Amino acid sequence: MSGSTRTMGYLTVGALVTVTAYTVALGSSGWLWFGWVVLGLCTLGMLATQDT
Repeated sequence: MSGSTRTMGYLTVGALVTVTAYTVALGSSGWLWFGWVVLGLCTLGMLATQDT
Protein backbone atom coordinates (compact mmCIF):
# COMPACT_ATOMS: atom_id res chain seq x y z
CA MET A 1 0.00 0.00 0.00
CA SER A 2 1.43 3.35 -1.02
CA GLY A 3 1.84 6.27 1.36
CA SER A 4 -1.03 8.30 -0.08
CA THR A 5 -3.40 5.33 0.06
CA ARG A 6 -2.41 4.62 3.67
CA THR A 7 -2.99 8.28 4.57
CA MET A 8 -6.39 8.20 2.88
CA GLY A 9 -7.26 5.07 4.88
CA TYR A 10 -6.29 6.74 8.15
CA LEU A 11 -8.32 9.80 7.18
CA THR A 12 -11.35 7.63 6.41
CA VAL A 13 -11.14 5.81 9.75
CA GLY A 14 -10.65 9.11 11.59
CA ALA A 15 -13.65 10.60 9.83
CA LEU A 16 -15.74 7.56 10.81
CA VAL A 17 -14.80 8.04 14.46
CA THR A 18 -15.57 11.76 14.25
CA VAL A 19 -18.94 11.29 12.54
CA THR A 20 -19.90 8.56 15.02
CA ALA A 21 -18.97 10.78 17.98
CA TYR A 22 -20.96 13.66 16.48
CA THR A 23 -23.96 11.38 16.00
CA VAL A 24 -23.80 10.14 19.60
CA ALA A 25 -23.36 13.64 21.05
CA LEU A 26 -25.63 15.78 18.88
CA GLY A 27 -27.78 13.46 16.80
CA SER A 28 -27.56 12.09 13.31
CA SER A 29 -26.67 14.23 10.32
CA GLY A 30 -27.37 12.71 6.94
CA TRP A 31 -24.89 15.00 5.19
CA LEU A 32 -22.03 13.91 7.44
CA TRP A 33 -22.78 10.25 6.79
CA PHE A 34 -23.11 10.91 3.08
CA GLY A 35 -19.74 12.65 3.09
CA TRP A 36 -18.17 9.73 4.95
CA VAL A 37 -19.60 7.24 2.43
CA VAL A 38 -18.17 9.29 -0.46
CA LEU A 39 -14.78 9.42 1.31
CA GLY A 40 -14.92 5.67 1.88
CA LEU A 41 -15.73 5.02 -1.77
CA CYS A 42 -12.82 7.22 -2.85
CA THR A 43 -10.53 5.25 -0.53
CA LEU A 44 -11.77 1.95 -1.94
CA GLY A 45 -11.22 3.30 -5.44
CA MET A 46 -7.63 4.20 -4.56
CA LEU A 47 -7.07 0.71 -3.16
CA ALA A 48 -8.55 -0.92 -6.25
CA THR A 49 -6.52 1.10 -8.75
CA GLN A 50 -3.12 1.18 -7.06
CA ASP A 51 -0.17 -0.46 -8.79
CA THR A 52 1.16 -3.56 -7.09
